[in-house]
Amino acid sequence: MRLLISSYASKLIEASPYFKEGISFQTGAGGIPLAVTAFMKEAMIKKGIKGSFGLGGITGYFVELLKEGLVDKLMDVQSFDLDAVRSIRENPNHIEISADWYANPWNCGAAVNMLDVVILGATEVDTDFNANVNTEADGALLHGTGGHQDTAAGAKLTIIAQPLLRGRIPCVTDKVYNVTTPGEVIDAIVTEYGVTINPKRKDLLEAVSGLKGLPVISMEELEARAKKMSGPTDPVATTDRIIGVVEWRDGTVIDVVRQLKK
Repeated sequence: MRLLISSYASKLIEASPYFKEGISFQTGAGGIPLAVTAFMKEAMIKKGIKGSFGLGGITGYFVELLKEGLVDKLMDVQSFDLDAVRSIRENPNHIEISADWYANPWNCGAAVNMLDVVILGATEVDTDFNANVNTEADGALLHGTGGHQDTAAGAKLTIIAQPLLRGRIPCVTDKVYNVTTPGEVIDAIVTEYGVTINPKRKDLLEAVSGLKGLPVISMEELEARAKKMSGPTDPVATTDRIIGVVEWRDGTVIDVVRQLKK
């Protein structure tokens, strides 16, 4: 299933206007993003395309792209495995960058603002394309935001790739428990049922329309399917006590996390 999701995400990237000579991208270190990197490698070789740089947390998959001349540079803010550690020691085109250079919104040269494509995950997304990565679907605190907002806002094509359900819990819902990254900067959701394009991206809708091997499903259909598969879910019960504040890149408060009653 995860390979299918990765394949769909790669096909969406290939169909987009950004899959061309000099493409820059970030795919992360999770199972699905790693597979997307592998699929993109095949597509780049097939079409004779060379990327300008890979960004973010770097893994051995990206190191392979650099070694084989499929990207010019790796801009590394965090080495995720030993292949990346060895590469950053030995290869002058594997460049260590600071968090400031990577994503500071007040830095006009931030690397995220030069991204063509980013693949991200989420614990849940809603019908307005808002994404939650700070809590589980039951409201329990999970982890910090990392570069989720920064890459989503900076990239020309932001894709959330995830299963429709995890266990019996829907990952697509009418309203996320907590908004981490607003839907206005998310362009597409990719699940095992195909791609769901944000209606504001009419260019992407046209690019994938009728594309063989890439099903397109509306957000309404996707949410309805998730509800049918998971059954009804109870709303999260919380107290009035605020235990976490979610800030946008500029420090603006966009949501809060409340203490659970249980």
